Amino acid sequence: MRARAMVQLGPGVLAEQEFDVPVIGDGEALLKIEATGVCGSDKTQLDGGLAKRGWSAYPVIPGHEPVGRVVEIGAEARRLWGVEEGQLVAVESVVPCQVCDRCTGGLVKFCRNRFSYGFTPTTFGSGLWGGFAEYLVLRPNTRVHPVPDGVEAEVATLFNPLGAGFDWTVRRGGTVAGDAVVVLGCGQRGLASAVAARAAGADRVVVTGLARDRHKLEIAAKLGADATVEVDNLPDGCPDVVTAVRAALGGDADRVVDTTPHAVSAIGDAIALVRPGGVVVVAGLKGGADLSGVDADAMVLKAIDIRGVVSVEPWGYRQALRLLASGRLPVELLHSHTVPLTQVREGIELLGRSDAVHVSVVPGAS
Repeated sequence: MRARAMVQLGPGVLAEQEFDVPVIGDGEALLKIEATGVCGSDKTQLDGGLAKRGWSAYPVIPGHEPVGRVVEIGAEARRLWGVEEGQLVAVESVVPCQVCDRCTGGLVKFCRNRFSYGFTPTTFGSGLWGGFAEYLVLRPNTRVHPVPDGVEAEVATLFNPLGAGFDWTVRRGGTVAGDAVVVLGCGQRGLASAVAARAAGADRVVVTGLARDRHKLEIAAKLGADATVEVDNLPDGCPDVVTAVRAALGGDADRVVDTTPHAVSAIGDAIALVRPGGVVVVAGLKGGADLSGVDADAMVLKAIDIRGVVSVEPWGYRQALRLLASGRLPVELLHSHTVPLTQVREGIELLGRSDAVHVSVVPGAS
């Protein structure tokens, strides 16, 4: 059997290729991909940015948020993973070795010997290591999550951004019932963080964004945000973002989650908005920007807990899939576009447009 895949051959270069589907080993499985979510890092990878940092190499099949159906599984994998042939599953991108000091210390996402779907060259093994393909070979130690009945694959690809929302806002941020939460940024993961805060029982949730992203702020309101603030279109009488957000929230925030990329000022806003003893979660990379303007004294005098976050722990993925199955919130509003396998480039570029929130690549789409 052969499998089609979109292969990145170099910066900006994608080509359709075919691969032999290998014989599956005892600890492996073969996944027929039904949908793969597009992430902002896919754009960085397409442009060559990840290869420059040594995080990827060519040739490679991108796509690290796959959802698919198990069509073949080895006996050992079946025993360890608890899944059967025919089951729809979501796949974590990082495969840990489980034996290095970081893995045994509970830091598996920082595994020294990790294998990563979507970033491993096709010159290794079968080559079918990325989600932008018809099939994906699942290696031993892969972490999979059964998709609940009734959740379509395209929507199930939200497991990754929603998982980040739960992991960052609830597990790391510590959001509990009754909290006041501010989410800075209304991108895919900002909206997911607002969803997680609401699902955790937050009393007040405020989301910020730009005027050009007004439709995303409208989605935030439909997903449970109590108020939204356009940071470049402040209400009359509000001299700055902090004043506007505090007015919308009704006081200080217990938790502030910063998901804004490259916006250094957002860190200062978060420090100003959070209450004494509160938590600031920093999820948005700042591109190596100078942070010397951040008020370090306020961090000390307010006894603020500042927590950096990256990736997602399994708990976050499980919470995301449970929420998708529950119907408690209309999270399907987060999914905005679907493209076929041959239009991976278009799907990646779509995510950069202001009207897109979440994009899935579906091999069988037309």
